[in-house]
Amino acid sequence: MPDNCMESCPVIPRVDALEEANRQHGATHREMFNRLNALERSTDSQGVMLRNIDEKLDELKATVSALAEKPGKRWDGMVDKLIYLAAGAVVAWAAAGTPGLG
Repeated sequence: MPDNCMESCPVIPRVDALEEANRQHGATHREMFNRLNALERSTDSQGVMLRNIDEKLDELKATVSALAEKPGKRWDGMVDKLIYLAAGAVVAWAAAGTPGLG
């Protein structure tokens, strides 16, 4: 076998094929890294959107709670007024000399 086998060396086609495969793999790896980078950016933006949605839900929960308590507060206020009215009527009846008791 000659020392310089540049023209007729049987290994040269295999080396060339390996170099071409390496270039293709490099392009594939670059594409994969670009896609991973895009996916990370997308995930970050989704995280921001989810935090915003969570904040809005918290605001909505507070609004719903306030609206749910409002009728109860009105009812409590009405009951308080009826009690004061009854107490006032008893006081007025007693101040009038308890008419009707004979």
